[in-house]
Amino acid sequence: MSPRVFVTGVGVVSSIGLGREAFFRALESGASGISSVTSFDAVSLGREKAGEVKDFDPRDHLTQGEQRRMGRCSAMALAAARMAIADAGLEPAQLAGPRTAVVLGTTMGEAQILAELDHEWILRGQKAVSRAMISRYGSTLLPIHVARAIGARGMVLTLPAACAAGNYAIGFASDLIRAGRADVVVTGAAELLQELQFSGFVRLAAMAPERCQPFDKNRQGLLLGEGAGLLIVESEAHAERRGARLQAEVRSHGLSCDAYHITRPHPDATGSIVAMRAAIERSGITADDVDFVNAHGTGTHHNDLAEAKVVREVFGSRRVPVSSMKSMLGHCMGAASALEAIGCIFTLETGLYPPTIGYETPDPECDVEVVANVARRGKSDIVVNNSLAFGGYNSVTVFAKPGLLPPIPTPAVEGEA
Repeated sequence: MSPRVFVTGVGVVSSIGLGREAFFRALESGASGISSVTSFDAVSLGREKAGEVKDFDPRDHLTQGEQRRMGRCSAMALAAARMAIADAGLEPAQLAGPRTAVVLGTTMGEAQILAELDHEWILRGQKAVSRAMISRYGSTLLPIHVARAIGARGMVLTLPAACAAGNYAIGFASDLIRAGRADVVVTGAAELLQELQFSGFVRLAAMAPERCQPFDKNRQGLLLGEGAGLLIVESEAHAERRGARLQAEVRSHGLSCDAYHITRPHPDATGSIVAMRAAIERSGITADDVDFVNAHGTGTHHNDLAEAKVVREVFGSRRVPVSSMKSMLGHCMGAASALEAIGCIFTLETGLYPPTIGYETPDPECDVEVVANVARRGKSDIVVNNSLAFGGYNSVTVFAKPGLLPPIPTPAVEGEA
């Protein structure tokens, strides 16, 4: 049988709340984290709104030395990691050593530092560029900062898998444990709202002026967000030895690529369908067993059409509830599916499906069972987390209530009985 992998702790930095409890309360109430951007002049770029984290102060979570060494993205990742570790009830001695790995996703990491370096170079010359600033640049630093802070000496890895980076990281982390290469993995993703990124999406004509309205007939595009969602995943044996509280089983994940277009999903959604079906089949369940789908749900015309097609193709006539947390958080890019994975754990624990806020007019072409505006209570034993990103980075993860399902048989190696 394939070894089981469980989530035992979560940590959140988001525009709707810091920490597990605040995040869960906001999901239950359908709170909006969208506001006017204050960290740079967004209005001059053509848009104003985003899911900016207003109440995160690194001084509340990091030492002075850590603050000097890190950019804001790394700081959010480390803060969320410490929240997750505390939520899991782990002691420092239980993390230190080679059996703890750190696997994090991001899209752009600390790219704002590169922009600042470029600005200084142009204005004042190469010799004026700060060496301290250079040392804080690089998406590869995110897991290294976390590993250094907790004493983890196992694998460290950054997965820059576009907007699917969080799901990719969680899936890779669970594979590490199943392969016997780690007992504990600190995983998830972090992303910073950046002027370069913001400007790019405005130029792509992908940004809504005020609201993100996934699956709504009058949707006008996405809104960006930022934050960090970190999870502690453990092997069943390790969690049992220390008497950990099991929050969810990471059942399986499915990956695919559209091989079609850099920003637009395949019109037939073939790659996305492959990923979702693979995740469900590898979980040892059928589509009829799935209770809720957390959608990628960007609020863009083509992405929502394609995802609705995926849901209809996989579930047929069955009206499985679907919702998009991006309506509340904005699109947190690399961190999106990690934060949404934590939202899936909220659903498993509470029996509530987070709402898609701002949903007003059904789109006949997006004929899915949207959880509209108010959280809905329902069966919540098995949930699916979709991430269908730019370039066809498709990653789908299945979470289940702990102890609900039997272990998954280990797939037979070709040629073996």
